[in-house]
Amino acid sequence: MPVIWILTLILVFSIIGFFLGRARAMTSAGGDMRSLHSLPSYYGYNSALFLAVPSLILLGLWLILQPIYIESRISSLLPETAISEDTTRSLVMSDVRRVAEGLDVAVDQGAMTADEARNIRTEFVDVRERLGSVGVALGSEVDAPILNAAQQYRELSSTMNIVMTVLVLALGAAGLTFSYVRTDKDFRARNVVESVIKGLLILASTIAILTTVGIVFSMLFETRNFFTQYNWVEFFFGTVWDPSFSGRGGLSEFGLIPLLWGTLYISFIALSVAVPIGLFAAIYMSEYASPRMRSFAKPVIEVLAGIPTIVYGLFALITVGPFLRDFIAEPMGLGSSSSSVMTAGLVMGIMLIPFVSSLSDDIINAVPQAMRDGSFGLGATHSETIRQVVIPAALPGIVGAILLATSRAIGETMIVVLGAGAAAKLDLNPFEAMTTVTVKIVSQLTGDTDFSSPETLVAFALGLTLFVMTLGLNVLALYIVRKYREQYE
Repeated sequence: MPVIWILTLILVFSIIGFFLGRARAMTSAGGDMRSLHSLPSYYGYNSALFLAVPSLILLGLWLILQPIYIESRISSLLPETAISEDTTRSLVMSDVRRVAEGLDVAVDQGAMTADEARNIRTEFVDVRERLGSVGVALGSEVDAPILNAAQQYRELSSTMNIVMTVLVLALGAAGLTFSYVRTDKDFRARNVVESVIKGLLILASTIAILTTVGIVFSMLFETRNFFTQYNWVEFFFGTVWDPSFSGRGGLSEFGLIPLLWGTLYISFIALSVAVPIGLFAAIYMSEYASPRMRSFAKPVIEVLAGIPTIVYGLFALITVGPFLRDFIAEPMGLGSSSSSVMTAGLVMGIMLIPFVSSLSDDIINAVPQAMRDGSFGLGATHSETIRQVVIPAALPGIVGAILLATSRAIGETMIVVLGAGAAAKLDLNPFEAMTTVTVKIVSQLTGDTDFSSPETLVAFALGLTLFVMTLGLNVLALYIVRKYREQYE
């Protein structure tokens, strides 16, 4: 049964459970609501939650673990002869999944019957041509071991889906029965419902934390694999970035310094544009602008945040880059390329303006009016009040806004690809093409790559480096915030 049908059944049965639980509570109280411990709706929510929550948890866990189990089971059944010297077991399993999905498509479209999909043999049928006729493209001929594994994959998936459906619905029925049986007028339904809701909130926060931990550990494991093949000293302190996918192997050089320099250089220019403009715009809108002007200016500025970064990249490529090249770089002899650090930095700075201005504006408006009135009462002017009272009081939030803009600048890719080029080098000239860490992560993971090679694994080391940089920015921001916040506590 499709997952959407299971979810629909859970929703329908939960609604039914709500009315059943509510009706049972009212019946036990003889129709007198005043005799109930909780409001009638809580008894209904109790029945609905005991049906839906266990079912959804089991369904979610099953959907996560089932592919892992099937993958492991089918992989163990693959004969060694099916894995040639120029491939790996994981790549063979990708072919198995592709063929299994193709058989499912063929059955769904009526090109095959279920029996044909189960019994088809490579000796009698060209499986690649047959699946290609229904729009499933395969990169190579399908061997007998691959086809047999794909058929076993389909059968095991079908069996597991049936078991999942039965267990999920059975658990929901058991939960509904349990909650219905113990429902009476003295049952503390409100306490139970609030405890369940609290548990769900804790679960949600735990999932967010575990997701972050999972991302970090996945990068750590792959980074460890990279450093078993490449010296960490040469990675962190190397000044040459020259990866090779042509089989030269040990001749690849993965020096981080040029990428780190490009990232920091472009981010510095972007923040030099975004922070002053964004902060001054926030001060004007919160302290000087009329309500009518503010209601017009703030939405207009925030429109910049909704523009896709690819549009900014095209703007850098066809407008800003040629302008800087023709009117500044070439006349001053600083360069002849429209792709440069300055191009990417300026356009990225424009993109970051709403991040700084909108958040700073909200923080400045949150400063108590009593602090402004006290400053005016002591004879300070409007500008002195802003400089000496409002800005220091809003500093923690402003630092947070700048930190958000910094993290956004460090992680940007499309503007850098189109505006700054892909040259990994050390140079102080802002009108030369350079690149960043994120661009190289993308380039190392695209194309026909071997995920066990250092040329691909280096992307995870670069990702971990970005994570550490962002973490360091957060720690620095917390230090600054706490240092200045003490004056106002």
